[in-house]
Amino acid sequence: MSEPELPDRVDPMFDRTPPFAAGDGPPDPVVYDGSAAALRQRVVNFAAKRFADMLYVSGLDRATAERHFRWRPVERPGSLGARPAPSPDAAFALLKAQRAGRIAIASDDATRTVTVRWQHDSAEITGRAVAPPGYGGILLGPAERPRFDPAPIARAAGEPARPWPVGDAVETPRPLPAVSDAADALFAASPGLYGILIATPERVLFERYSAFGAPDRATPSWSMGKAVTCTVIGRLIQEGWLRSPYDPARAPLWRDPRAPHQQITLDHLLRMRSGLGMPVLHEDGRVTLGFENSAVYHDAADAFDFAQRQIVATVPGSVFRYVNSGINVLGAIIRAEIEKRGLPYHAGLYSLLADRLGMRSFQHSADIAGNLIASGAAFATLRDYAKLGVLYLRDGVWKGERLLPAGWADYALRPTHSGSSYAACFRSNADRFFPQLPADAAWASGASEQRIVILRRQGLTAAIANETDHPIDHQALGRTIAAAIDSR
Repeated sequence: MSEPELPDRVDPMFDRTPPFAAGDGPPDPVVYDGSAAALRQRVVNFAAKRFADMLYVSGLDRATAERHFRWRPVERPGSLGARPAPSPDAAFALLKAQRAGRIAIASDDATRTVTVRWQHDSAEITGRAVAPPGYGGILLGPAERPRFDPAPIARAAGEPARPWPVGDAVETPRPLPAVSDAADALFAASPGLYGILIATPERVLFERYSAFGAPDRATPSWSMGKAVTCTVIGRLIQEGWLRSPYDPARAPLWRDPRAPHQQITLDHLLRMRSGLGMPVLHEDGRVTLGFENSAVYHDAADAFDFAQRQIVATVPGSVFRYVNSGINVLGAIIRAEIEKRGLPYHAGLYSLLADRLGMRSFQHSADIAGNLIASGAAFATLRDYAKLGVLYLRDGVWKGERLLPAGWADYALRPTHSGSSYAACFRSNADRFFPQLPADAAWASGASEQRIVILRRQGLTAAIANETDHPIDHQALGRTIAAAIDSR
């Protein structure tokens, strides 16, 4: 048989094979604007959200909110190996600008809106946030209103007369002198502390609040909200909506089978090993690779769209890098799973977990597009935060019903990668961050020391709320929880 003839000319540069037509390709990547003007806009945006949260979600008076507030300069996203260090000089410059009248913070109680205006050189920078009931503080940026209708959300009524944790009635705890003494030192060294609550699955053992805290005051979760999102993923697996955390993450924009996003699993997203990053455009035209952490709280954008449009910058599963984007991809998946079943998104999300646990005070912050932010910025009372801890102490069973798959608590609370104490949206004490607590202790963790500590062998959970950007005495906190263990 003779050899087939080759074409006379072969183009060495282009493959003319018809493209595979099963998808549209990866989503267009998001590019982070790292210009000085964009960073200044983010500064006023975050300030507006913080005040809206404090005034209209936590219900602080204006004087207390102003006393708690700290200016936070916004830095460009860090590289794979480093994070930008906050600049004390930049924070002080913002404070001086406010004192000089160049930055003004106005609140409107009738519309539950905060507007921050910064007169910088010849330009005025405006950032707004609004807090319609049930949606946390919605960051608007320069816009005047959200891009969705924040209509009231139908929530379960709860059982206020039933004993905690199933209901809201808390019996006065018996005195625990050793815990009380340790808490004295904790509060004395932690001026931003709202309060601490320590409980068993049956009852509250210890509860104390500062002058600005209260049992009915909803406080910010920040990244403790990630633990709620992780738990909702467990709920979807238990309900059969999702199959396994090791399956590919079928995000709505990740449709093309040729795209590298197809290699990302739910587990990668939960454990901060997705590899998601983004190009950062600098003032001088340079482009670097950045790994975002706070853009979702600084930019008045669609958080779920922003997260899905990040590029796959490292091999999925290979590198731990703490970012918010992966958890908001999970939020997009959860929203898609709810809506594909014809259910209302907002009420449907709460019905999966928070309302099942009677967490009536719990609410996510929405973004400008109406997504309930999955990575953090939620709110609840300590009594309701602690109910999540009780669910894990009971291995995912609530009122006799299994809400989470058998073994989910082991999966979510235990780190499985060397070199990191991070588990699946929880942190563990494997690195002995709290030397007073056992190595298998775990906690949901949020910025400025929001925590839900889970001690499974000891049958205890503790919820701690602290004001943003205020220090807390970790050693005193560890000693307080350890005293509760010894007092059992």
